[in-house]
Amino acid sequence: MQCPCGSGNTYQVCCQSFIEAKAIPTTAEQLMRSRYSAYALNNADYLFQTYAKTSRAENSLVDIQDWAEQTSWLALVIISTGQSDDEFHYVEFTASYLTGNELWQMQENSRFVKEDGKWCYVDGDVKHHKLIKTVSRNETCPCKSGKKFKRCCMQ
Repeated sequence: MQCPCGSGNTYQVCCQSFIEAKAIPTTAEQLMRSRYSAYALNNADYLFQTYAKTSRAENSLVDIQDWAEQTSWLALVIISTGQSDDEFHYVEFTASYLTGNELWQMQENSRFVKEDGKWCYVDGDVKHHKLIKTVSRNETCPCKSGKKFKRCCMQ
């Protein structure tokens, strides 16, 4: 299986070891990719555990699970990575997802910090979040399976 994060690698050699807590992401980008994969795979526990301590209070496990279950994540594109200092690193990305029959795209500049030697997601500045289109039942599914939407990702 290809990794949901779009790296081009298989899930087994990319994000799986992070999500299963067998390895720790060594960069903010690795954490970003693994968090995206966790959303795509509905793994709310991993998402919650990779929030910075200051951000966990604002994001309950139930809310994270609800959001993951309401969406079908289709594509992640990393635009850039960087750092403002030794403490905070940034990953700018776009992500496309379906919720119901609506195809959405968001662009965010996410902020990460190291806590206890591990990268954690702090927050993000959303640059845009827009509805791309409403997908009809008989259109080709946006997930690029080649199937009609009604036979694929239509919920």
